[in-house]
Amino acid sequence: MNNVLGQNWLLLRGLARESAHWGDFIPLLQATFPDAAVTMLDLPGTGRFHEEVSPLTIKAITSAVRHHALNNGCLHQPATILAISLGAMVAWEWMKNYPDDICGASLINTSFADSSPFYHRLRWQSYGKFAGLMTKRNLLSREIAILQLVSNLRDQDEQISIAWEKIQNQRPISLKNSFRQIIAAAGYRPGKIKPRQPVLLINGKGDRLVAPICSETIHKKWHLKLRSHPWGGHDLTLDDGAWVALQLKNWILEMQQH
Repeated sequence: MNNVLGQNWLLLRGLARESAHWGDFIPLLQATFPDAAVTMLDLPGTGRFHEEVSPLTIKAITSAVRHHALNNGCLHQPATILAISLGAMVAWEWMKNYPDDICGASLINTSFADSSPFYHRLRWQSYGKFAGLMTKRNLLSREIAILQLVSNLRDQDEQISIAWEKIQNQRPISLKNSFRQIIAAAGYRPGKIKPRQPVLLINGKGDRLVAPICSETIHKKWHLKLRSHPWGGHDLTLDDGAWVALQLKNWILEMQQH
């Protein structure tokens, strides 16, 4: 399957985020893989599905996302998934339960309940800030607070937070769905079966939401490839999208040579 790796990309965002939050990374990825199909999928309760109720388990979220992908013809050939955080848990569950759909995956800044303690999965330093910003009434100040938690670049704060406020105004992610996603992510235990597909783990050493050691634990447990960004935050494709695209390109070239 290595010959189809990187030809049909499916992208999944993380907690309380949607397709539009990929921002400028999409043209970067498309430029890196000019002949590939790139499709952004929304989780239930986010994006085009913001009026739906988000399921309480990763398994149920995966089933909903797969159903949407099938209905939209996204699985005409095996897909390569790129996923962040909660989206990466969905990717793992998808590889495990429907292995013929997926030929490989790259998982950014993720964590599993049976691999890492809860205080690494949502860093204790961020608990108060995270709970506070989820309940902020002012949308712009909430999006600025989220941005300052997930990104370590400060030069585009105003521009990006205004864009994120617009997304939230158009397709609001409810507080209820945000907390339902947290419950699903908190309880996700994938078990001991390693996916048969190639997996590239990517983490940002500057992630202040999920401890970088969570990716390192998965890397050691299942002997998976890991690339670490020296300073990038939780939203690594925002902090250094060009670096992420390069890691993906190098990984796929490496896999094709095997």
